[in-house]
Amino acid sequence: MALMPGATFIGPTPNERVDGMVEVRGLVLHIQQGTEAGSEAWFKNPKSQASSHFMNPKTGNLRQLVDTKDRAWAEADGNAHWISIENEGYAGDTLTASQLENAARLLAWLHTRYAVPLQSTDDPTGKGLGWHGMGGAAWGGHTGCPGDPIKAQRAAIITRAKAILGIDQKPAYQPFPGADWFRRQPRSSIVTAMGKRLVAVGCSAYSSGPGPQWTDADRASYKKWQRKLGFIGSSADGWPGEASWAALKVPYTKEV
Repeated sequence: MALMPGATFIGPTPNERVDGMVEVRGLVLHIQQGTEAGSEAWFKNPKSQASSHFMNPKTGNLRQLVDTKDRAWAEADGNAHWISIENEGYAGDTLTASQLENAARLLAWLHTRYAVPLQSTDDPTGKGLGWHGMGGAAWGGHTGCPGDPIKAQRAAIITRAKAILGIDQKPAYQPFPGADWFRRQPRSSIVTAMGKRLVAVGCSAYSSGPGPQWTDADRASYKKWQRKLGFIGSSADGWPGEASWAALKVPYTKEV
């Protein structure tokens, strides 16, 4: 069996195909358009011809109705390829804090068990964290499911899943701190890292190497870098801008 640790199993249901999963591309977010109790009763009614792998109440534990090796009946043509989660509520709702946590823990488990990538997708043939409406008519034509507010919470679900798994989320390069930040003549490890990059690309104007304080030497070195990129006139004034900063690729440091 493939049951998620920590989830409460509430199966079985007649609305499933045993051993019916072809692959697991990712997790599909749904909205119940009702209450947890009512939706569970409906998914266990053979007349409904509907089910979901997981059910996510507004408060409380994640609940599993269908084993993830079995095919739930949640998104028509997508059933054999995607794990489904039905969230209690109505289209237009946002996930509660408890629901977001449950969804993140499920996504983290799917990443570990099935190598589901921790990314959003709007493509029914893609992989990651999707939503019911992305499948269009082939997935039942429920284009408003689960609603825009929940679709917008996918980034938060993914961020939390990464934190649960202890995945380092720092970027490879330092985001641009803003032009005004340099004009305040900061003292920071970012300035040192920037200076080292300018030396590495052959635009050094330092007599003793770059330090943590933004100085005239830093500005002169940066001006050489801007000119190397083809900037002229006021665009090559030694003050970092977004375009030249992105091209410099300063290694990430937390200090700002």
